[in-house]
Amino acid sequence: MTITRTIKRRSAAPGDDWSDQVGSADVGPLLRRIYSARGATTRALAMPRLTDLLPPDSLGGIDAATALLADAIANDEHIVVVGDFDCDGATACAVGVRGLRMLGAKRVSYAVPNRMVHGYGLSPALVEELAGLAPDLLVTVDHGIACHAGIAAAKARGWRVLVTDHHLPGERLPPADAIVDPNIPGDAFPSKMLAGVGVMFYVLLALRRRLRSAGSPASEDCDLSSLLDLVAVGTVADLVPLDANNRALVAAGLRRLRAGRGCAGLQALIEAARRQAATLSAMDIGFGIGPRINAAGRLEDMALGIECLLSDDPVQARELAAVLDGINSERRAVQQLMTDDAGIALAAASALDATPRSAHCLFHADWHPGVVGLVASKVKERLHRPVVAFAPGEPGSDLLRGSARSIPGFHIRDALAAVDAAHPAMIDRFGGHAMAAGLSLRHAQLAPFEAAFTAYADTMLDAALLRDELLSDGDLQTNEFDHATALALRDGGPWGQGFPEPMFDGEFDVLAWRIVGERHLKLELGHQALRLNAIHFGGWDGTPPAARVRIAYRLEPDDYRGGEAIQLVVMHRE
Repeated sequence: MTITRTIKRRSAAPGDDWSDQVGSADVGPLLRRIYSARGATTRALAMPRLTDLLPPDSLGGIDAATALLADAIANDEHIVVVGDFDCDGATACAVGVRGLRMLGAKRVSYAVPNRMVHGYGLSPALVEELAGLAPDLLVTVDHGIACHAGIAAAKARGWRVLVTDHHLPGERLPPADAIVDPNIPGDAFPSKMLAGVGVMFYVLLALRRRLRSAGSPASEDCDLSSLLDLVAVGTVADLVPLDANNRALVAAGLRRLRAGRGCAGLQALIEAARRQAATLSAMDIGFGIGPRINAAGRLEDMALGIECLLSDDPVQARELAAVLDGINSERRAVQQLMTDDAGIALAAASALDATPRSAHCLFHADWHPGVVGLVASKVKERLHRPVVAFAPGEPGSDLLRGSARSIPGFHIRDALAAVDAAHPAMIDRFGGHAMAAGLSLRHAQLAPFEAAFTAYADTMLDAALLRDELLSDGDLQTNEFDHATALALRDGGPWGQGFPEPMFDGEFDVLAWRIVGERHLKLELGHQALRLNAIHFGGWDGTPPAARVRIAYRLEPDDYRGGEAIQLVVMHRE
């Protein structure tokens, strides 16, 4: 089963007048049109700077959080930053450890759950293991808002707990000493889009201000902008929407990385991913760096990833990056096998279904719980349907761990909450965002969950939401098919979730084509008097392209050929 995709052109937002804005002369009409179509109708919205960052004052719980941290630093207490096993959680952990040390904390360590041993977040099992560290204060990053039992267990031991998170809370908040989460209902912080690493960075900004007011010497020379490389990587990798505030953070982090001023671990990961630091983009983070950090938490222990990000020794960082690169190669192989299994299951289900399903639940007893999210994402992209993929929490376990991915217009965490409300004993625990969520349940509940989840999807999804539309920025003029335009598009970002990379569409003559790497199409396209090189990754389906095609494409510098070469990266072909 595959879904028909259509190309739809974006329309520009009204009122995009840049004529009297400072610095607007360096933004050409093409980029202005692209920014406007994304709702960025002023230079400050389109190209935000660090000076445009929202202040931390309105974050709920920020005063209580900084008071906890300031007291812990003043009393030389042991602070343990508790990370999470994805890239956002790993970078947030590294930002927390590095930032607290920069601000004068002398006893800072970290811990991270092992997916197979502890489950998600600050669990009672992880608290039991942390007892040997004798912490005074736990700081959760990128999790905690749903960790009621773990926080209660920590409090029972006399430890204080600060939760920093960005996930949506349940009906009640955990019993922490302080909570900073912009997505708590009623929180006044204007942007709800911060990643976990962004929330931790904001806590550090507020802590530095508190310590400076108290006359702390360590805070005076503390340059927290040195952490923005990590903030950028975690923000992009977690696929949070890149609103103006997040783009300011990511753009600043990319500048550090491009200038070769990133931490040793990230510089080593850039090399391992075979990317060029000088031209690094958000896409390079999303497809090169992020997966290598994530791989540790999926198949091994995220402590490997965090150690790499905390290392200041280039030799050690390269060694750790090489290990992460190897784990990522193993992850790709496991993912391919699981995706093949999913394809077989979907084909069998499609043969039995009279009409296409609105949503899909997948399970295989041999799947790895650390990779089900990637499988769900692949199937979601192929079918344009919400997908939940399950695997045993550990081999032979009755507890299943699921990962859900959704499409625009279907809030996946709210969907799980609705199922949970209608069937209170079905789901053990769940949490997440609009587009991605996680859950756990017992094997006996799998079939009832699938029935309830797909029934809910049937009621919420109509034909319009199930139509997969590729949004195009229109066509390019003949004189815009050049290297200068390709560079302007690349550097006009950061592009990403909620602020997508420019994509165009048009009709072209196919002058020549060949298959490369078994699955890809290399094309030579004609457009008026131009001959243009193009590549369509995964575009070979056994059928030669027509003599004339309509395509959706990105325009990029052709770094492989070098010089002034450009290429069209085909995203869809009709």
